[in-house]
Amino acid sequence: MSLIKNRSELLKENETLRKDALDILEAGLLAINTEKVLKAKLTINGDAFCVESLSEGGVGFQCQFFERIFFIGIGKCAFDGAKVIEDILGDKLTEGIVLDVKAGVLKRIKSYQGTHPFPSETNVSVTKQILEMVADVTEKDLVIVLISGGGSSLLCLPHEINCESLTYVTRELFEKGADIFELNTVRKHLSEVQGGGLAKLLFPAQVASLIFSDVLGDDLGMIASGPTVRDETTVADAQNILKKYKISQDLISGGFIETPKDSRYFAKVKNFLLVSNQNALEAMDEKAEELGYDSKIETDIFSGNASEAGKKIASMKIKPKSCVLFGGETTVNIKGKGVGGRNQELALSALSYVPQDMVIASLASDGWDNTPHAGAMADKAILKRAKSLKLDPKKYLEESDSFNFWKKIGDGAISTGRLGSNVSDLIIMISSK
Repeated sequence: MSLIKNRSELLKENETLRKDALDILEAGLLAINTEKVLKAKLTINGDAFCVESLSEGGVGFQCQFFERIFFIGIGKCAFDGAKVIEDILGDKLTEGIVLDVKAGVLKRIKSYQGTHPFPSETNVSVTKQILEMVADVTEKDLVIVLISGGGSSLLCLPHEINCESLTYVTRELFEKGADIFELNTVRKHLSEVQGGGLAKLLFPAQVASLIFSDVLGDDLGMIASGPTVRDETTVADAQNILKKYKISQDLISGGFIETPKDSRYFAKVKNFLLVSNQNALEAMDEKAEELGYDSKIETDIFSGNASEAGKKIASMKIKPKSCVLFGGETTVNIKGKGVGGRNQELALSALSYVPQDMVIASLASDGWDNTPHAGAMADKAILKRAKSLKLDPKKYLEESDSFNFWKKIGDGAISTGRLGSNVSDLIIMISSK
């Protein structure tokens, strides 16, 4: 069964090339499936809980040495990950809480649905429950933390400011095009739990953090704002970012906090990088070669303004029967009152420039490009349809209204629903001749 729910509708035009593009994208999504990844990386060997990671290699934790084992799951991969943790640990697991953008029934772990991309009182309430659960941990306890994209807003405990003030700052940074490094630097210094704050609160327990990267370059300290990673940034860094984007600090003047720097809080923390967009890109590259394309991964740290990035990609010269892959994350400078996401905007910006016999597609790996669309694809058939319907891509770009463009045109938008995976965005350009 295809992960792309509207596959048949997308294949009514330019069928062969679109089908190959969708097959390649789907190979990438399957490679980062949370349950699949965890089942491959986590095992119980005798009495040892073993983790095989990209960053630390193989490490085992002897369960009999711990009086209690707790689980904390935060982010868009958390609920799916919690199901695997329950199956692997069974009755070795003492208690757990998972906070995701979706919720469901689990055997031993409490599941809660929070808000994203902006914080809420629900997120704060569940974060407090998490901290209450582990309030009395000792060196004889093991805390397993699953960290994934979306965790910056979900795991939320503002320092001496309210959610409204934190939302104001977050929204301003989003709308003015701040990148994830700038955004999360500010978030860290307005939080009791980000930037290593959670590690300090879990001290002196042993901590095993299982990390799914959605950040360019896989900077562990920036993924979900690094709740278990020693932070290198300062309050001054955060304040300078707000000054750069001319964002008032009046509402949050008393909310800044320095992140924990004392190395003792991190001595018993193991941060394991389990998956990144490289996993998806390698699977996509392999699938493209299998389909007969001359394929290459251009970069896994693609960035820039989405309204320019699509045009840039569409202007690249590539060989016939070839495929070029990009992983990364663009930004959107919101200019109007429209609705959209960076992947839909990238595809829309490519639409006016895409050559004949080419498809360009951009997809949010979590299936949710700030809207029910996961992303979109651009080709000449869609451009022709836009002209017949008198829909001008440039006007929709000027209003930051990519979602409504794709909705009105009735072709090109990619729908998957929320996928429970998240490794930044996946972009493909593919040519037939």
